[in-house]
Amino acid sequence: MKRLALFLITACLSVGAIAADAIKGERKEVFGDITVHYNTFNSTFLTPDIAKAAELTRSKHQGVINISVLKAGKPLIAQVSGTVKDLTSQSVPLKFKQVTEQGAIYYIAQYPVEQQETRTFEIKVQTDGKINTINFNQELFPGE
Repeated sequence: MKRLALFLITACLSVGAIAADAIKGERKEVFGDITVHYNTFNSTFLTPDIAKAAELTRSKHQGVINISVLKAGKPLIAQVSGTVKDLTSQSVPLKFKQVTEQGAIYYIAQYPVEQQETRTFEIKVQTDGKINTINFNQELFPGE
């Protein structure tokens, strides 16, 4: 599981593997004393062992979104939900699951990536009774 934690934090803090965010170099939002890091990538970037440990499906047509929530630099438990919309405004709910490891908490969800297109993500992060929303667009590519 340590490999999973290392991979997910690296993915969350690095530039997206399946698209570049031209507006923001760092994929994070700050809401007062809460910092939310987010990243999305194709599930084929996961090794089979890591995908199995996280109970994720490796497929060239499956993306993964990874969220981490920090307060004062320490992991924070949150309620995370969201949707991903295609260009026709068809919305797919994101079903996040919490992954807790020594010193780290992540929220991960999968979504379909059938073709190259730009998608709109809306992520809601609830901490201490307050809901913060992150919206971003990302061009997605099915894996090879």
